[in-house]
Amino acid sequence: MRFMMMVKVAENSGPPPKQFMEAVAKLSEEATKAGTMVGNGMFGPTTLGARVRLSRGQVTVIDGPFTEAKEVVGGFAMFELKTKEEAIEATLRFMELHKKHWPGWEGETEIRQVLEPENSAPRA
Repeated sequence: MRFMMMVKVAENSGPPPKQFMEAVAKLSEEATKAGTMVGNGMFGPTTLGARVRLSRGQVTVIDGPFTEAKEVVGGFAMFELKTKEEAIEATLRFMELHKKHWPGWEGETEIRQVLEPENSAPRA
């Protein structure tokens, strides 16, 4: 099963510390070698982005920054794992790196199963 992990942070969390980035790179390399990580990345600030919205039959483009957002998705990782429990364990290891290498950082990582043709009906 594929799982997407989305890291949610305050827009102005500041740049990550070097030690944190090195620890994440090591964790990512290990997961890639193990064949569990499909891909990952960090996102730039919302000032560099845009939203395309469909509402009431109209498609509009809204340039960043998105001042109404209290938190934004700051990064993601996609994993191929056997169970939701494995996804939670992988996320706990990742969040422990934040705790250890980025004191004071606050945020959350949301885990979502990616629906594929064989599992396209959502399950509770």
